[in-house]
Amino acid sequence: MSSPWPSWPNQPGAGLASLPPDRPFTREQAQTAASTFPAADGKSWGVLTDHLEWHQGQLALPEDPAAWYQLGAGGGWQAVVADTTHLIAHDIVTARAGGRPGLTAAWCSLPFSVPVLCALATGPGVAALQTAIKAASAEGLPLQRAVVVLSSPGEGRIPAAVKAAATMLQSLVAAVVTVPCDPHIRTHGLADPDRLGRRTKEAAERAVAAVLAAAHRTWGDPLPPAPIPAALPAGPTQDPAQPVSEGGLTT
Repeated sequence: MSSPWPSWPNQPGAGLASLPPDRPFTREQAQTAASTFPAADGKSWGVLTDHLEWHQGQLALPEDPAAWYQLGAGGGWQAVVADTTHLIAHDIVTARAGGRPGLTAAWCSLPFSVPVLCALATGPGVAALQTAIKAASAEGLPLQRAVVVLSSPGEGRIPAAVKAAATMLQSLVAAVVTVPCDPHIRTHGLADPDRLGRRTKEAAERAVAAVLAAAHRTWGDPLPPAPIPAALPAGPTQDPAQPVSEGGLTT
């Protein structure tokens, strides 16, 4: 239960904390905040993260999905991966009951967004997933471009109920990918990614390929340029002692 992020970068950047969500920032500021991570063939990745260990408290960041789209567009990244933890079915149902836009619908409405629904490859796991799929379908969310990822919690054969659910889901979503249990991750987390199992890496490649394929089928190959949000004129500096409004990150 220790995060590898603080020890991975070659050149740590200022991180997400340096980009206040209520004020304009430039592309240069966003890229300076990113950390440089080593990649294959002597190349490098620019990754914007919080540098925090898992036992530390989370940063106060905006919940609005549009804020993260603006951050991605402003920084000029090739891809933005948002790892959310909200309960999809509960969010959809409560949003409909309250007559307000839901968080799930907001993520799905972003340009070129591909939902990735994750669940444990167990009977209860796929049952919860099927409930979320039904709620999303009733709400008209874009399941045709969604990718389902089933994560095996242990070694051995996949239960029959999980296989049946995966077969049923094939006709409702863009793809279903099963990730095998990796004992190294259970023991060491992602502290040593070079020691991940071959099947784990292959499953990750299939998941990424499925996301790209769903995007290409929906919007074309190559993908057209994503719209860039209009820049917000710089205003007066906010008193840091005052609460931050739930605006968005701006270019």
